[in-house]
Amino acid sequence: MARKAPTTDPGDENLSVGPAKDWAAGIPGVTVALRDAVRQMGVKRSAQTLPRINQKRGFDCPGCAWPEEDKRHIAEFCENGAKAVAEEATLRRITPEFFAEHSVAELGERSGYWLGQQGRLTTPMVLDEGATHYRPVSWDEAFGVIAEELRGLDSPDEAVFYTSGRTSNEAAFLYQTFVRAFGTNNLPDCSNMCHESSGSALTETLGVGKGSVSLADLGKADLILVVGQNPGTNHPRMLAALEKAKRGGVKITAVNPLPEAGLLRFKNPQNPSGLAGRGTPLADRFLQIKVGGDLALFRAFGKLLLEAEDAAPGTVLDREFIDTYAHGFQDYAAQARTTGWPEILAATGLSRAQIQAAFEEVRDAERLIVCWAMGLTQHKHAVPTIREVVNVLLLGGHVGRPGAGVCPVRGHSNVQGDRTMGIYEKPKAAFLDAMEAEFGLPMPREHGLDTVDAIRAMRDGRAKVFFAMGGNFVAATPDTGVTEAALRTTALTVQVSTKLNRSHAVPGRRALILPTLGRTEVDRQLSGEQLVTVEDSMGLVHASRGRLAPASEALLSEVAIVARLARAVLGAEHPVPWEELAADYDRIRDRIERVVPGFDDFNIRVRRGSGFALPHAPRDSRTFPTATGKANFTVNAFEAPHVPPGRLLLQTVRSHDQYNTTIYGLDDRYRGVHAGRRVVFVNPEDLKTLGIEDAALVDLVSEWTDGTERRAPGFRVVSYDTARGCAAAYFPETNVLVPLDSTADISNTPTSKAIVVRLEAAG
Repeated sequence: MARKAPTTDPGDENLSVGPAKDWAAGIPGVTVALRDAVRQMGVKRSAQTLPRINQKRGFDCPGCAWPEEDKRHIAEFCENGAKAVAEEATLRRITPEFFAEHSVAELGERSGYWLGQQGRLTTPMVLDEGATHYRPVSWDEAFGVIAEELRGLDSPDEAVFYTSGRTSNEAAFLYQTFVRAFGTNNLPDCSNMCHESSGSALTETLGVGKGSVSLADLGKADLILVVGQNPGTNHPRMLAALEKAKRGGVKITAVNPLPEAGLLRFKNPQNPSGLAGRGTPLADRFLQIKVGGDLALFRAFGKLLLEAEDAAPGTVLDREFIDTYAHGFQDYAAQARTTGWPEILAATGLSRAQIQAAFEEVRDAERLIVCWAMGLTQHKHAVPTIREVVNVLLLGGHVGRPGAGVCPVRGHSNVQGDRTMGIYEKPKAAFLDAMEAEFGLPMPREHGLDTVDAIRAMRDGRAKVFFAMGGNFVAATPDTGVTEAALRTTALTVQVSTKLNRSHAVPGRRALILPTLGRTEVDRQLSGEQLVTVEDSMGLVHASRGRLAPASEALLSEVAIVARLARAVLGAEHPVPWEELAADYDRIRDRIERVVPGFDDFNIRVRRGSGFALPHAPRDSRTFPTATGKANFTVNAFEAPHVPPGRLLLQTVRSHDQYNTTIYGLDDRYRGVHAGRRVVFVNPEDLKTLGIEDAALVDLVSEWTDGTERRAPGFRVVSYDTARGCAAAYFPETNVLVPLDSTADISNTPTSKAIVVRLEAAG
């Protein structure tokens, strides 16, 4: 029996703010998870579904990419994972009658929360040119519309093929095969907006754009630095791994402008003591750094390490590692030594004593891990910042050693796997060579468009078809007005989706919604039930098997959608056996094995236990596939955001009732916010200086060096313990403040963590 979805859009009129919490999870986490599951799925379906999340014979959580240990808990999921599964396995349904009742214009006035709460999409829908409402369409007609538009382009490069991080390895590999067979490398993905800076920095310095540590390494470390990351909301299962490491004697330092509840104290809901007791304090040290000051902090660590080595030669740095495996040490050391303390202290907002105390732990650690997320990656100087992190690790030889290394913590559950499968606008020649050898087809060699450049191309009329394999492109991207206008200039937009989101209300002249299976559902093809695979944040590949009946008989899997689309566009004579590959995903995995290094015996190994780890040369053998053949020290200009008097530096964050662009609810109980999202967190001393009262209603106005301004109206001020001179607010509500052309150097990632704003009284 279908459950009723909300019929009205909740506003912020009931918004309330209470004290922030100094602990995470516990009984409230369990209660909220079960409440939301029952509301969406009912008691019986919840009991059938929740125990299968992240189990060896179950399905991979569609939320974050945090890995699992070989031995699994019966409840191997977090609160937000339960919410993600509940929304996918919901009993609520969106039928053609829904679209007949609601025009595209009306859907555009609804909030992302309301749209997501309506339930699962069940039927392919088309918006004809000039129409006001979507109408149902057959799959054959839908593929015909896409084929007509793609074949009518002057060049394949006039099409953009976007991918979110929830697409399976099999679907991603087949998707990029189709796109390249069509003739373009226009394969932007959500990585372009989050961890592209990590990949850029790590590829240059270590030769592999992924993290080097395993889950077991966390327990072998002496010190873990958690920098620019909020595990309690964004990767909650990481807290259990940190708790285990802490109980084994590992020290943890948190570096963040905001105190985050999960890193302060964790009440593990998987343990009775965690539910009933006070929980485990995780962070031994909290460095409340200014937004964008992380490069300065790691420069300070490097400077102090060099000076300590000068004072006691042969006792601080790992000279054997540096001399044998590294390149560029002398140039880096010369620059680091000359960096001045006034600049470091101004950029970090920390005292010299705070930095010194943290440094001593870094110096004394024989095994050091640095974890980070978008607090580091979404700055103009994000790539140099991560290169400075690597510099510090190289000084101590903390790469290729158990319990040490780099740990960029990814978001979506298979965002790393999609990149491994070839979802990338700048493919390496070796990958394209392997594709040509496997399929006997020429592969396009010219680099394609990333996410920001794809928006520019649509805005300028150079891209005319937009195809999205999952995701919520409109809510994920910067410069909301420009992005929406760009999409509306296209001839056709296509969204492959499980649920309704804001992007469906921003169509091109024609638009299609193609409903697809979710992770929780049985995927049955001609050869029988299929499994798919994903890669977690630490490079482990494992299987995922849905068990629920599909939400509609009309749903196709992503693999089937790609295969039928490819045949419709490329024609009956195209040599790739699309139908055979879609009929049996083992055949896709056979192709992956021959194209992608590390997937030997793919079909055999993925069916064994927890799957298998992909090779990582720096970790496995201290070999570095860089331009120099060694791990590279880098020389980076000293950079930190400049904030004029009377202004604040705003960073965007997620609420606890949110995962990426998906809004599960309107509460952020860890920060004390309830029944609303349009809030801005500001230090109480800054409020005094600015003459603004707590709970005042303000507009956020961003200011840019070219003189332009952008406005996000109607935010309630919340006095909060954030770093002085800094503020925070939720995205996607604040995406409008970030210009399309404000991006990180090298990675082209939007600068959503460093927005100079002024607060104006709301009009």
